[in-house]
Amino acid sequence: MVLYPLEQHLHEARSVENRGRVTTDTSATSVLPPKPNIRKKWNPCQRWSFSMGSAYQFHSWRVFVVVCALPCVCAVVALTFMPESPRFYLEVGKHDEAWMILKQIHDTNMRARGQPEKVFTVNRIKIPKQLDEFVEMESESGNPVAKFFFRMKAEIRGIYLNLMKCFNYPMRENMTRLAIVWFTLSFGYYGLSVWFPDVIKHLQADEYASKVKVHNNERIEDFTFNFTLENQIHKNGLFINDRFINMKLRSVTFIDSTFRNCIFDDVTSVGSFFRNCTFIDAFFYNTDIDDSKLIDGTEVVNSTFTHNKTGCQMTFDDDYSAYWVYFINFLGTLAVLPGNIVSALLMDKIGRLSMLGGSMILSGISCFFLWFGTSESMMIFMLCLYNGLSISAWNSLDVVTTESFPTVRRGTGFGFCNALCKLSAVLGNMIFGSLVGITKAIPILMASSVLVGGGLVSLRLPDTMANVLM
Repeated sequence: MVLYPLEQHLHEARSVENRGRVTTDTSATSVLPPKPNIRKKWNPCQRWSFSMGSAYQFHSWRVFVVVCALPCVCAVVALTFMPESPRFYLEVGKHDEAWMILKQIHDTNMRARGQPEKVFTVNRIKIPKQLDEFVEMESESGNPVAKFFFRMKAEIRGIYLNLMKCFNYPMRENMTRLAIVWFTLSFGYYGLSVWFPDVIKHLQADEYASKVKVHNNERIEDFTFNFTLENQIHKNGLFINDRFINMKLRSVTFIDSTFRNCIFDDVTSVGSFFRNCTFIDAFFYNTDIDDSKLIDGTEVVNSTFTHNKTGCQMTFDDDYSAYWVYFINFLGTLAVLPGNIVSALLMDKIGRLSMLGGSMILSGISCFFLWFGTSESMMIFMLCLYNGLSISAWNSLDVVTTESFPTVRRGTGFGFCNALCKLSAVLGNMIFGSLVGITKAIPILMASSVLVGGGLVSLRLPDTMANVLM
């Protein structure tokens, strides 16, 4: 962003006065500097916007929401073409439909194995007991309300019993190890996912603050400010008969300054404050300067505020880091594509456990390099590297978890692991988020420890590659 320091405009004003172009009134000399040729920064809202009708503008954030909703819409449409679960058909008594879907799955798998001539045969089908039969057993003339409560009670009891069976012998050790792996992977992944963007934003803020310009004991009279002031601090200033017209204050702080007979017309202030300042006979028209900007004992004497601006006045030009939040997340998401391809091609060759444990351990080791991330570009690179390494662990863990449970317990076991994953993600977000800007050592050591520890535990899981799903 192009900065226009105050001294530059004062110099231009003096040059205009020397050339004789001075506007004189009865009290003082007023100089109007030429308006600088500001080169505007590219605004993504301008690039991705178009009109719909005459009164509606379709901006980039709306495009973002629509694009995010498209996969959900596509998933709903695709579900209508997917066959129902054979187990569900058996539970509702549709045995022929269940048999046809099982045959379709069998034929597809045999063609993929190069054995299309193999015939599908069923030796035994265990039909689940239908819930309605239990309801009728509970009450021959059961009314709808009784059936509903009995059904809910039976469902909750069934879920509880299934969950307890997941922790019974011989699945107790495997279930405990799976829970540890799910918890550690989720804690490290989601914790660092929150920590990375905030740390990058913190680095941007530090770099911005290091470039602040400080003005001390300045006295400015009969001057017109019609340009942008940015990233400045004015201490012990005296402004007399000055005009602030059609301008922006971006990250500007006035400290112990006095404004006497000043006019503020069409002024927008973003991240700007007046600390312990004094306004005497000032006039504010169409500005966003209010009590939230006048802080630390600022006094307003015989001044007028009219037609104050309301709402958020911030744009991408004022806070361009808002665009970087989406861009950084986009880069991090794009980095998982190679990991997805590698895990899809090599999972059956190198094994589920080797990929799961290796990916988690490498992700934990990569966290140590965050210690050397002192720049924005370095942190973005480490974010992409971490996401690319950890995605293989997620893919492997999904497969291992699915193959570790029999059919009657698979949904309950997988659901419990996912619930534990969400709990761990919440804890990771809270803990890692509270450490932003304080220290890098604790998040790095914490993420590395849990990921390496979880990776070592995952290597003790049983290999499920040769398991026949039951």
